[in-house]
Amino acid sequence: MPRSERARLVFTDVDETLITRKSLFDFLDFYCAGRYGAEGARRAARVRDDLTARTAAGLPRADANREYFRAWRGEPVAAVEEWARRWFTERSAAEGFYVREVAAELRGHRAAGASIALVSGSFRPLLQPIADAVGAEHVLCARPERCGRVYTGALIGAPVIGEEKRRLVRELLAQYAHIDPADCYGYGDDASDLPMLAEVGHAVLVGGGAGAGRR
Repeated sequence: MPRSERARLVFTDVDETLITRKSLFDFLDFYCAGRYGAEGARRAARVRDDLTARTAAGLPRADANREYFRAWRGEPVAAVEEWARRWFTERSAAEGFYVREVAAELRGHRAAGASIALVSGSFRPLLQPIADAVGAEHVLCARPERCGRVYTGALIGAPVIGEEKRRLVRELLAQYAHIDPADCYGYGDDASDLPMLAEVGHAVLVGGGAGAGRR
């Protein structure tokens, strides 16, 4: 683990990189079943199964991410935030919630004085409790549109996947002119994380994907 005194930023994907779950689908199941019972559980399963099948048939992940957020149309923001806190409390208490090696790396980076940024296609109600738990200062994520007290089902801006991750990483790096991107670290698990990882000097592809490892 790094122990250098040089200032650095550390960027990490979340789902299946820092945590072992796919947060968006897991939370949709948790929320719909908890709030609406059996019918809610069936609704969540339909959304999940439809998007899984369409992605397997070639729907780009960015489009699938945008489609996912349509499932939240009309849901009260306050209720989603409350259930997100419940989700994190329950899931994080279970063994194996975090990817142990990545969580340990982040602790090492923080001990060396680095600032942590979560970069995810998920949204802030799910990510903020994780950020608080691992000491992340920045959360770069999807921004569901609101109308009054409810979600509209639309996103503000692009889904945070692929090139949008790269853009957000570059934007944050630009705010830290004293930090050399070559000194920074990135963690991801999927080919869609590669644009983000290409922006830092030390990239780690987590898991069994082709090219996994550190550079």
